[in-house]
Amino acid sequence: MRILVTGAAGFIGSNFVRFWLARHPDDHVVAYDLLTYAGNRESLADVDDRIVFVEGDIADAELAERTLRDEEVEVVVNFAAESHNSLAVVDPGRFFRTNVIGTQTLLEAARRCEVGRFHHVSTCEVYGDLPLDSNEVFTEDTPYRPRTPYNASKAGADHAVRAYFETYELPVTITNCSNNYGPFQFPEKVIPLFATNALDDKALPLYASTANQREWLHVLDHCSAIELVLDRGRPGETYNVGSGVEKSIAEIADAVLEHTGKPESLKTIVPDRPGHDRRYLLDSTKIREELGWRDEIGWENGIAQTVGWYADHREWWEPLRDRAPVDEAAWR
Repeated sequence: MRILVTGAAGFIGSNFVRFWLARHPDDHVVAYDLLTYAGNRESLADVDDRIVFVEGDIADAELAERTLRDEEVEVVVNFAAESHNSLAVVDPGRFFRTNVIGTQTLLEAARRCEVGRFHHVSTCEVYGDLPLDSNEVFTEDTPYRPRTPYNASKAGADHAVRAYFETYELPVTITNCSNNYGPFQFPEKVIPLFATNALDDKALPLYASTANQREWLHVLDHCSAIELVLDRGRPGETYNVGSGVEKSIAEIADAVLEHTGKPESLKTIVPDRPGHDRRYLLDSTKIREELGWRDEIGWENGIAQTVGWYADHREWWEPLRDRAPVDEAAWR
């Protein structure tokens, strides 16, 4: 297979490239990334000789189409996105440009090049949020109700993907995933932020709503879900990918402090960001029953391995710290 992975130097994208090469060593993999502040070529260093790397913007129509034609791409997996909710609050325009216009531009290039499958990676956050005291879950049929600029931009991208299936019969699939964690995640996101801060005895900034919950999925379990959707998923379909494991921000902090051996005194309460969602939980019955997907990395092992990875890879994350565009402790 000849596969193009966008956002390939980011967190999930780089893990997916590595996962795909391990599982499909003879495939031709094109890694496409604009290398914004969160993109890091070092995340692909160990596979650099096995990929074709293209530095580019998915909103660059000419480059996207030329890359698809020149590399004879059969499958596109679109991870490329601005994804940090906090940054979206202060700079929403860049999110709509990349996530909506960029996705539509890439879809058009795929349509022109008659790509055999366009897989789009989305998020549980397009559905809105859930009450903390409920048993509700998001299904693939839940109406979209995004509450933040990031969520809205991802929702817009999802609608564009579906429109290209309905209007042009472009073979598309979508996965909406829960919060991912694992190695190579930029240290602005909560788990690597807490891990790297704890390792250096810095404060762990907990939003005031410490009981707010997220569903957590190891990045490699997410990669295996996408592999199954590419292999067996039905064009035009959406599949929710979640573990069912919910943790509050306070529980995340406690886990990181336990695995770093640091004191609880590092926990610091900061004001909530605007539009802070309460809870997400996906019903992943469809992908489990239709495609046979199972998550295999349990939370206890996964968080321990992840914190350990950051402890062992300072050379990767220390140069990235100063790139973070938002101070999570500065909300007012």
